[in-house]
Amino acid sequence: MLKEPPLLTVRRAFERAPKDLVATFAKAQTGQIVDAMLGRGALDHTIKPIDPEKAHFAGTALTVETGPSDNLAIIAALVLAQPGDVIITASDGFTATAVVGDNVSWMAKNKGVAGIVIDGMARDRDGIVGVGLPVFARGITSNSCVKSGPGRIGLPIVSGGVAVQAGDIVVGDRDGVVVVPRLEAAAIAARLAEVLKAEAETQAKIAGGMTHPAWAAELLASDKVEIID
Repeated sequence: MLKEPPLLTVRRAFERAPKDLVATFAKAQTGQIVDAMLGRGALDHTIKPIDPEKAHFAGTALTVETGPSDNLAIIAALVLAQPGDVIITASDGFTATAVVGDNVSWMAKNKGVAGIVIDGMARDRDGIVGVGLPVFARGITSNSCVKSGPGRIGLPIVSGGVAVQAGDIVVGDRDGVVVVPRLEAAAIAARLAEVLKAEAETQAKIAGGMTHPAWAAELLASDKVEIID
């Protein structure tokens, strides 16, 4: 017989990414950050902002694992959240009920939370928009959940197909959400600077009339391409 689990398992003490690193990533688009991470790091494409006009955020991950149709751990995370945290959850991708609504979002904003990311559903779209806190979810449903547990806070999760550790950097914009591992953040920030420099140079050339990359024309003229007409 399995032992009955505790309602909540909580790790309160974990190291958060330095604020200066968070600020560095806050200045970039999620796509640029992904490029600096060699093409990966974005959560599943269905996890999008409830309000596209209030989509940009950057902060440190306060990880939450809930069962489907349960938000007890999310409510408890509000007690533990620090200003600048992002409440990011693993909700089994469950889409029949919502685990976050306008009241939870409002309390999170009062706590100084930078954003909420749900690997599941939200509700009360108009209320969330009114609160003004960036909230990301797979979609909207009016169905409500329970507060029964078990759940986990501050422990490793997988949200939207991406592994997340408490203290990682989480960035969101209209395109979606990206997670930067805390232990790799400094190296990724250095690569991000290179990405931003290269992109600025390319866009300057495009603004000047460039129609295609030089390498594409060189490829078409090489023996690696067979011309059949």
